Amino acid sequence: MSKFQFQPTKLEGAYIIQPTVFGDDRGYFMETYHQQEFQENGVDVEFVQDNQSLSKKGVLRGLHFQYKHPQAKLVRVLQGEVYDVAVDLRQGSPSYLQWEGVLLSRDNKKQFYIPEGMAHGFLVLSDRAEFTYKCTDFYVGEDEGGIQWDDPDIGIEWPLDKVEEVLLSDKDKNWGRARDTATGFKW
Repeated sequence: MSKFQFQPTKLEGAYIIQPTVFGDDRGYFMETYHQQEFQENGVDVEFVQDNQSLSKKGVLRGLHFQYKHPQAKLVRVLQGEVYDVAVDLRQGSPSYLQWEGVLLSRDNKKQFYIPEGMAHGFLVLSDRAEFTYKCTDFYVGEDEGGIQWDDPDIGIEWPLDKVEEVLLSDKDKNWGRARDTATGFKW
Protein backbone atom coordinates (compact mmCIF):
# COMPACT_ATOMS: atom_id res chain seq x y z
CA MET A 1 0.00 0.00 0.00
CA SER A 2 1.33 3.42 -0.94
CA LYS A 3 1.96 5.76 1.96
CA PHE A 4 1.45 8.88 -0.19
CA GLN A 5 -0.88 10.22 -2.86
CA PHE A 6 0.92 12.45 -5.39
CA GLN A 7 -1.37 14.98 -7.08
CA PRO A 8 0.27 16.69 -10.09
CA THR A 9 -0.24 20.44 -10.38
CA LYS A 10 -0.27 22.72 -13.41
CA LEU A 11 3.44 23.41 -12.71
CA GLU A 12 5.52 20.69 -14.29
CA GLY A 13 7.20 18.59 -11.60
CA ALA A 14 5.35 20.16 -8.65
CA TYR A 15 3.07 17.95 -6.54
CA ILE A 16 0.60 18.25 -3.71
CA ILE A 17 1.30 15.24 -1.53
CA GLN A 18 -1.14 13.66 0.90
CA PRO A 19 0.44 11.23 3.37
CA THR A 20 -1.48 8.29 4.77
CA VAL A 21 -2.36 8.99 8.40
CA PHE A 22 -2.85 6.13 10.85
CA GLY A 23 -4.89 7.38 13.78
CA ASP A 24 -6.89 6.21 16.75
CA ASP A 25 -7.97 7.57 20.13
CA ARG A 26 -4.30 7.80 21.19
CA GLY A 27 -3.30 10.14 18.35
CA TYR A 28 -1.81 9.47 14.92
CA PHE A 29 1.30 8.35 13.02
CA MET A 30 2.38 9.20 9.48
CA GLU A 31 5.51 9.13 7.37
CA THR A 32 6.37 12.54 5.95
CA TYR A 33 9.06 11.35 3.55
CA HIS A 34 10.04 8.01 2.06
CA GLN A 35 12.84 8.20 -0.51
CA GLN A 36 11.82 5.12 -2.50
CA GLU A 37 8.16 6.13 -2.82
CA PHE A 38 9.10 9.67 -3.78
CA GLN A 39 11.49 8.35 -6.46
CA GLU A 40 8.82 6.02 -7.81
CA ASN A 41 6.54 9.05 -8.19
CA GLY A 42 9.04 11.23 -10.06
CA VAL A 43 10.62 13.08 -7.12
CA ASP A 44 14.19 11.80 -7.31
CA VAL A 45 16.14 14.33 -5.26
CA GLU A 46 18.51 14.38 -2.31
CA PHE A 47 17.56 16.64 0.57
CA VAL A 48 20.52 18.26 2.39
CA GLN A 49 18.96 20.85 4.71
CA ASP A 50 15.83 21.11 6.87
CA ASN A 51 14.38 24.48 7.94
CA GLN A 52 11.61 25.53 10.29
CA SER A 53 9.93 28.86 10.95
CA LEU A 54 7.27 30.29 13.22
CA SER A 55 5.18 33.22 11.99
CA LYS A 56 2.14 35.13 13.11
CA LYS A 57 -1.05 35.80 11.16
CA GLY A 58 -0.61 37.98 8.09
CA VAL A 59 3.10 37.26 7.64
CA LEU A 60 3.93 36.72 4.00
CA ARG A 61 7.35 35.19 3.37
CA GLY A 62 8.54 35.24 -0.21
CA LEU A 63 8.62 34.88 -3.05
CA HIS A 64 12.19 33.51 -2.78
CA PHE A 65 14.62 31.55 -4.94
CA GLN A 66 18.37 31.11 -5.38
CA TYR A 67 20.12 31.88 -8.67
CA LYS A 68 23.11 29.51 -8.79
CA HIS A 69 22.10 27.17 -5.96
CA PRO A 70 18.45 26.41 -6.77
CA GLN A 71 16.55 24.49 -4.13
CA ALA A 72 13.78 22.00 -4.59
CA LYS A 73 11.63 22.05 -1.46
CA LEU A 74 9.23 19.74 0.33
CA VAL A 75 7.10 21.96 2.58
CA ARG A 76 4.48 21.32 5.25
CA VAL A 77 2.82 22.91 8.27
CA LEU A 78 3.26 21.54 11.80
CA GLN A 79 0.93 24.02 13.52
CA GLY A 80 -1.64 26.40 12.07
CA GLU A 81 -2.51 27.13 8.45
CA VAL A 82 -0.79 28.80 5.49
CA TYR A 83 -1.50 29.46 1.85
CA ASP A 84 1.61 28.19 0.07
CA VAL A 85 2.59 29.32 -3.44
CA ALA A 86 5.13 28.33 -6.08
CA VAL A 87 5.86 30.32 -9.26
CA ASP A 88 7.59 28.65 -12.21
CA LEU A 89 10.63 30.72 -13.23
CA ARG A 90 12.10 28.14 -15.63
CA GLN A 91 12.34 29.88 -18.99
CA GLY A 92 11.14 27.49 -21.68
CA SER A 93 8.89 25.61 -19.27
CA PRO A 94 5.29 25.14 -20.46
CA SER A 95 4.19 26.67 -17.13
CA TYR A 96 6.66 29.60 -17.15
CA LEU A 97 5.44 32.44 -14.88
CA GLN A 98 2.38 30.43 -13.83
CA TRP A 99 1.67 29.84 -10.16
CA GLU A 100 0.12 27.17 -7.99
CA GLY A 101 -1.28 27.65 -4.51
CA VAL A 102 -2.32 25.15 -1.87
CA LEU A 103 -3.72 25.40 1.63
CA LEU A 104 -1.38 23.60 4.04
CA SER A 105 -2.42 23.00 7.62
CA ARG A 106 -1.80 20.88 10.66
CA ASP A 107 -5.23 19.37 10.11
CA ASN A 108 -5.01 18.45 6.40
CA LYS A 109 -1.35 17.34 6.68
CA LYS A 110 -0.78 18.06 2.98
CA GLN A 111 2.72 18.68 1.68
CA PHE A 112 3.83 20.63 -1.38
CA TYR A 113 6.83 19.55 -3.45
CA ILE A 114 8.36 22.45 -5.37
CA PRO A 115 11.12 21.58 -7.88
CA GLU A 116 14.24 23.64 -8.61
CA GLY A 117 13.63 26.75 -10.67
CA MET A 118 10.60 28.01 -8.84
CA ALA A 119 10.04 30.91 -6.48
CA HIS A 120 8.33 30.02 -3.22
CA GLY A 121 6.35 31.90 -0.59
CA PHE A 122 3.53 31.55 1.90
CA LEU A 123 0.92 33.63 3.73
CA VAL A 124 -0.01 32.75 7.33
CA LEU A 125 -3.78 32.47 7.79
CA SER A 126 -3.97 31.25 11.40
CA ASP A 127 -2.94 33.14 14.55
CA ARG A 128 0.44 31.40 14.33
CA ALA A 129 1.95 28.86 11.97
CA GLU A 130 4.93 26.60 12.35
CA PHE A 131 6.29 25.74 8.91
CA THR A 132 8.97 23.22 7.98
CA TYR A 133 10.70 22.35 4.75
CA LYS A 134 13.39 20.12 3.31
CA CYS A 135 15.78 21.58 0.69
CA THR A 136 18.01 20.00 -1.96
CA ASP A 137 20.75 22.63 -1.70
CA PHE A 138 22.12 24.77 1.08
CA TYR A 139 21.00 28.33 1.70
CA VAL A 140 23.49 30.83 0.25
CA GLY A 141 22.52 34.34 1.35
CA GLU A 142 24.38 36.22 -1.38
CA ASP A 143 22.73 34.01 -4.01
CA GLU A 144 19.17 34.73 -2.91
CA GLY A 145 16.68 36.39 -5.18
CA GLY A 146 13.02 37.16 -5.05
CA ILE A 147 10.02 38.57 -6.83
CA GLN A 148 7.33 40.79 -5.40
CA TRP A 149 4.47 38.87 -3.86
CA ASP A 150 1.83 40.85 -5.77
CA ASP A 151 3.52 40.97 -9.18
CA PRO A 152 0.69 41.84 -11.62
CA ASP A 153 2.33 39.80 -14.40
CA ILE A 154 1.81 36.66 -12.31
CA GLY A 155 -1.48 37.54 -10.61
CA ILE A 156 -1.38 35.26 -7.57
CA GLU A 157 -4.79 35.06 -5.92
CA TRP A 158 -3.73 35.26 -2.28
CA PRO A 159 -6.61 34.75 0.22
CA LEU A 160 -6.23 38.30 1.55
CA ASP A 161 -9.78 38.29 2.93
CA LYS A 162 -8.47 35.96 5.69
CA VAL A 163 -5.90 38.44 7.07
CA GLU A 164 -6.23 41.99 8.35
CA GLU A 165 -2.79 43.10 7.14
CA VAL A 166 0.02 41.61 5.05
CA LEU A 167 3.28 41.71 7.04
CA LEU A 168 6.47 41.68 4.97
CA SER A 169 10.15 41.78 5.87
CA ASP A 170 12.12 44.76 4.55
CA LYS A 171 13.78 42.43 2.05
CA ASP A 172 10.44 41.12 0.78
CA LYS A 173 9.07 44.66 0.39
CA ASN A 174 11.82 45.48 -2.11
CA TRP A 175 11.84 42.58 -4.58
CA GLY A 176 11.19 43.49 -8.22
CA ARG A 177 8.85 42.01 -10.77
CA ALA A 178 9.61 38.60 -12.26
CA ARG A 179 10.24 40.00 -15.73
CA ASP A 180 13.01 42.24 -14.33
CA THR A 181 14.45 39.85 -11.73
CA ALA A 182 14.27 36.30 -13.03
CA THR A 183 17.43 36.30 -15.13
CA GLY A 184 20.83 34.72 -14.61
CA PHE A 185 19.56 31.38 -13.38
CA LYS A 186 21.60 28.20 -13.30
CA TRP A 187 18.65 26.21 -14.68
